[in-house]
Amino acid sequence: MRIPRIYTEQPLAQGLSLELEEGPSRHIGRVLRMQPGRELTLFNGTGGEFQARVKQVEKRSVTVQVEAYTPDNRESPLSLELAIGLSRGERMDWVLQKATELGVTRIKPLLTERTEVKLSGERLEKKFNHWRQIIISACEQCQRNLVPELAPPQKLEEWLSSNRNALSLVLHHRDSRGLPEGQAPESVALLVGPEGGLSEPEIAQAREAGCAPLTLGPRVLRTETAPVAAISLVQYRWGDFS
Repeated sequence: MRIPRIYTEQPLAQGLSLELEEGPSRHIGRVLRMQPGRELTLFNGTGGEFQARVKQVEKRSVTVQVEAYTPDNRESPLSLELAIGLSRGERMDWVLQKATELGVTRIKPLLTERTEVKLSGERLEKKFNHWRQIIISACEQCQRNLVPELAPPQKLEEWLSSNRNALSLVLHHRDSRGLPEGQAPESVALLVGPEGGLSEPEIAQAREAGCAPLTLGPRVLRTETAPVAAISLVQYRWGDFS
């Protein structure tokens, strides 16, 4: 029987009796219909995980007993940042989910010349919380215990001026260069445009800021396909894919 993995924002310690938040409690009690005595795994994004056992199930809350700690994090040795133009509909959700599964360390949503998504105020806060929950759910599924950092949306030029990664790559289907040769960098940033891609001036701006072009074959990839292909390629070359 599969042991569910549950994220909580609360501090965890062996021997602790803990009442979980409303969301996890609802999932355990109503969706999974777990009963007292059932095993589960808890993590809070700070590293490692705890085995736990359901202690009490009530209508609106679930109490668990925290047991043994395991320090595993299942993180790539490569620090990998995805800077991607905001896209419409479920495309952004899909990118966040798959990037998390593939081991990305940080995700920076960008506002670019061709970005059609307009977010501000309460709508932005709601969307940001939605994105973070997608990342957390992906961590529950793929067994990551460190939750990737999600930054608030920022303009492309702001990201370029603050980017400090050892190697930065801008996806550019009109170029012909692959990954550079040489020693593995300590950190990599992947810059990907929204639907319609980055404009020529934006690509030129990225290259002036130190981003090397990266081409993923002769075909034009969608904004939700390109980062998955690029992350996989980088993880295979320098990360933990083998």
